[in-house]
Amino acid sequence: MPNLKVLVTMPKGAVFHTFFNEETVRELEQFADVTWNESLTEQLTKEELCAKIRDVDFVITGWGTRPLDEEVLRHAGKLRMVAHTGGSVNPYVTDAVYERGIRVVSGNNVFAESVAESVIAYALASLRDIPKFSHDLKQGIWPRGYSNKGLLDKKIGIIGFGMIARYTVDMLKPFRPEIKVYSKQLAREELERYRMEEASLEEIFSICDIVSIHAASTPETYHMITEELLNRMPDGSLLINTARGAIIDEQALCRVLANRNIRAVLDVYEVEPLPQDSPLMERDNAILMPHMGGPTVDRRLIVTKQLIGEMKRFLKGEPLICEISQEYACKMTR
Repeated sequence: MPNLKVLVTMPKGAVFHTFFNEETVRELEQFADVTWNESLTEQLTKEELCAKIRDVDFVITGWGTRPLDEEVLRHAGKLRMVAHTGGSVNPYVTDAVYERGIRVVSGNNVFAESVAESVIAYALASLRDIPKFSHDLKQGIWPRGYSNKGLLDKKIGIIGFGMIARYTVDMLKPFRPEIKVYSKQLAREELERYRMEEASLEEIFSICDIVSIHAASTPETYHMITEELLNRMPDGSLLINTARGAIIDEQALCRVLANRNIRAVLDVYEVEPLPQDSPLMERDNAILMPHMGGPTVDRRLIVTKQLIGEMKRFLKGEPLICEISQEYACKMTR
């Protein structure tokens, strides 16, 4: 058995088997002595995590893992890398991890690309009225007249410009959009590379056919999208949110959807699962998705394979391809 030791904190339930199959388990166990969380449902308690992380070189974390804080790290004298199977590491990786020189990698790039794909799908589904026409046809209704739209040549506003937004803008290129972007941290080179124009929130909401939310959820972005901004949207325009629900004032959005000729596709909400008595449930001009923009389940094994590859690159002293710096981690959704 190899001397290298790996701890996998994810319970061996249904979610586990979307990230690990026989091939990835075998590949991991071929180069490391692996300790698994054998529970089907329960996360390791802090006490269990402190005990199991002793003498571990790498830890593979998942959604719900206890934060790797100062107390846990006091027991992790050999830890060299945290490999997170999710996207944002913010809830799990503390400053103490970086202060010890521990490297951090995650599936953020795989997640981001998949979420960007969902933005394209959601836009097309809403603009072309796909859910409505499918529903009507199943009820025996063949449309006598209709008005739908496409994605080609639209003016699109991007709120926040992290990794998901970058993938989204790249995927939009075949549709020849005019891109307006709002971000507090945007380099001139990025504007030129992605052929975008910088704009204020007010301008984007006033002129764009489609507005797509990509900001991280932080105290600064809470209810950043106000009723006043929503009421600026032109008739027939579309709002897409695949970021976090709390970035939009959800009650304000309900009022605007009830009184304006605009549309929304929402994948995230202030309270999840979305309560059945939410006014959003009554809106025909809203497509509601249960926080499944990405990654699609078929991409989860890709994440695990990538993280195992990162461990191998680390051991060989090669550059890492999905490393999360402390600066970048601070900007991720909490």
